[in-house]
Amino acid sequence: MPLSAVEPRLDSSDPKAHFVAYLDYYRDAVERKLHGMTDAALRTSRLPSGWTPLELLIHLVHMERRWFVWGFLAEHAPDPWGDHADGDPHGRWVVPDGVTRDALVAALHAGAERTGAVLADHDLAERGAVGGRFEADPPTLAWICFHVLQEYARHAGHLDVARELSDGATGE
Repeated sequence: MPLSAVEPRLDSSDPKAHFVAYLDYYRDAVERKLHGMTDAALRTSRLPSGWTPLELLIHLVHMERRWFVWGFLAEHAPDPWGDHADGDPHGRWVVPDGVTRDALVAALHAGAERTGAVLADHDLAERGAVGGRFEADPPTLAWICFHVLQEYARHAGHLDVARELSDGATGE
């Protein structure tokens, strides 16, 4: 019996298939949590740390690109820290004026396609390229997948709380 109506239930021993399925699952969970929120609610924080649901979404978009494109592939990624104030990796998350939920959700899905292509074309034991995010000793693709998956899981949980505080919506 599934624990969730939407959680993946793959009958596969292929870890790449599981990574793709679970990353898709968490992206969809984030999108479901944001669906139905007003623009004001998306841009309002109800948490002591001060982040908003839209700021969390832009963070996820940039985070995935930082790890797979700029990190693993060492390809140019425009403004890799663009989700942080002044490009400071330790700064607050920020959303530029005029950026909408729909635009960020589209970017999230575009990132999903790129991640899927990376996983299709590379072995999980392969180490990331040097010259992008990594100057030396890049992690394996498997490590990057686990890291990105835990980021999504953690932040989807944060978004659960933010949504419940916003309008009482709970569950998947």
